[in-house]
Amino acid sequence: MDDQTQGQPQSLTPTHIQPQLPSPIPAVALTTVSAVTIANPHPTPPDSQLNNAPQQPSPPPSKIPLRPRKIRKLSPDTATSQLHTETAKPNSATAATATAKRGTNRNINQQQQRAIVVPRIVARSLSFEGEVEIALRYLRNADPLLAPLIDIHQSPTFDTFHTPFLALTRSILYQQLAYKAGTSIYTRFISLCGGEPGVVPETVLALNPQQLRQIGVSGRKASYLHDLARKYQNGILSDSAIVNMDDKSLFTMLTMVNGIGSWSVHMFMIFSLHRPDVLPINDLGVRKGVQLLYNLQDLPRPSQMDQLCEKWRPYRSVASWYMWRFIEAKGTPSSAVAVATGAALQQHQQEQHQQHSQQPQLLDPINSMFNLGAACAWGQ
Repeated sequence: MDDQTQGQPQSLTPTHIQPQLPSPIPAVALTTVSAVTIANPHPTPPDSQLNNAPQQPSPPPSKIPLRPRKIRKLSPDTATSQLHTETAKPNSATAATATAKRGTNRNINQQQQRAIVVPRIVARSLSFEGEVEIALRYLRNADPLLAPLIDIHQSPTFDTFHTPFLALTRSILYQQLAYKAGTSIYTRFISLCGGEPGVVPETVLALNPQQLRQIGVSGRKASYLHDLARKYQNGILSDSAIVNMDDKSLFTMLTMVNGIGSWSVHMFMIFSLHRPDVLPINDLGVRKGVQLLYNLQDLPRPSQMDQLCEKWRPYRSVASWYMWRFIEAKGTPSSAVAVATGAALQQHQQEQHQQHSQQPQLLDPINSMFNLGAACAWGQ
């Protein structure tokens, strides 16, 4: 019995097992262990494992450069109101470049603030009192080569006034005629209309080509006169509209009339409307004067005239008047200028004659000034 008892294992019951409790840990030690566990939750492997572990490649450096952060300091003091830049470690080259840019910007701002705004000159009609004197002072300063001509020759005057319809009618009647022959035809035309006040669209339309031919007006010129009168009668043109139009619009509208070309419009604008800034680029006298004034080898083309005479704005009409006087003083009368460039003139007249919409230029530019009712004193 005792042997069986000894051979059988004894049953394990709570009463037989005495649990071994660990020795109490001090509070300070518990606190230290907890702190280490929290601070380093992943225990460091032994040195042998670190040596055998493969090395992890280092991450590539960031390609985004550090940008300086700009802080605007709000202060009324202008000396400390500049932008301050904070940079981690800026190199000397970057700092020098930024300083140079800031200095350049400050200089530009100072120059812009000190710049003097020159008011744009708005020229008035040359018939205004004192406007010609203003134009002469301006041209003396704008073009030193033109100043001696202004000092030598008498100043032009613009004091004759005709209605636009009468002035345009005169322009058509004097086409391709010498001054004396044109004056004779114009005088008979005025008499046929009952005087200059009677030169109105209705009167001109009432004259048939046969009546006009009897006083020396050709059939082509009669058609030009009737076309002008019809455009007035239809309301396309009127004296008030012509006076109030700007130069560009006026040029477009008048060149729609048969027989009135660019040269006729320019002369009409200068000597009838007294417009201050008209450059007759197709006038041989003005082109020859520009050639002599600037000592050009060749006669300037009409397309070159605007650029050559740009400095004369806004008084190109007055400067053109001095070009006519200049070629006279050089011993080149207007008729001689036409002869010198006769081939170009003849070709120009043929082209305008074929188009039936432009007027061939007169051979005598100076006489043509009177043909258009010019109000200029030539100072002979």
